[in-house]
Amino acid sequence: MTNISFDPNDWLSISFRLVLALVFGAILGIERQIGDKPAGLRTHMLVSLGSALLILVPLQIVGTAEEGRDAISRVIQGIAAGVGFIGAGEILRETRSQSRIDRVRGLTSAAAIWVSAGLGIAAGCGLWQTGLVSSILALIVLTIFKRLERSAKR
Repeated sequence: MTNISFDPNDWLSISFRLVLALVFGAILGIERQIGDKPAGLRTHMLVSLGSALLILVPLQIVGTAEEGRDAISRVIQGIAAGVGFIGAGEILRETRSQSRIDRVRGLTSAAAIWVSAGLGIAAGCGLWQTGLVSSILALIVLTIFKRLERSAKR
């Protein structure tokens, strides 16, 4: 396993990881913003940034490697569960706004928010390659597969 921790005084590494989280969140957020979704650019950027920030804390303060893995694992679990509440709120809001129609709406937006959190975790851990590839794949799912769904419905 590679060492993803770093010196808490390494401002360059901290800044790089946080800015990277913003970029990853923006990749998904721009697509959602263009689609006029309620959870757009700023929401995705903030979710990704918040996830990176929360993962940076244990990376900077852990003592031993085993302690670090356990702390990081708990933080990731907490982020995944916490962001699920944001996604649930998005689903409920979308569903209620069109209460006459018996459909659940907002699932893709909720999933995109959840992915943004994962991208923030990757950026916070300094795993920029994983985050970049995941961002591109998520963007492909949100754009190309949306077109395929529309074509299939016709």
